[in-house]
Amino acid sequence: MRTPAGTECPYYYEDFYRGRSTQECRLIGSNPRTERWEPKLCARCPVPAIRRANACRNMVLEARVVRRWFGLVHRVEVYAVCVEYQVEVKDPFVGCGHCHPDATRLFEAAEVIEPNA
Repeated sequence: MRTPAGTECPYYYEDFYRGRSTQECRLIGSNPRTERWEPKLCARCPVPAIRRANACRNMVLEARVVRRWFGLVHRVEVYAVCVEYQVEVKDPFVGCGHCHPDATRLFEAAEVIEPNA
């Protein structure tokens, strides 16, 4: 769904049908150890960019709102884990480094099987 910032995010939800006024981030809402989410946080949230850059099915994201600069600035902090290899993902934009070589081997095997036309 399109966020208030204008980007597509799989975790953002809004409902304004027939007088309802619901806006929520389901990724941040699932974390009990976070500050309160506000729609203005979508403008600087890294999650939509991470999902566009890396569509690995094995990477699970966890996000929380943190305070910076003596509590004046709120940011979204993202933590990522690869569930297949059980490792913490240091750079969610790239991935864990283990899943993607498997995918490249799969594409190489598909090229060998298909006859050239």
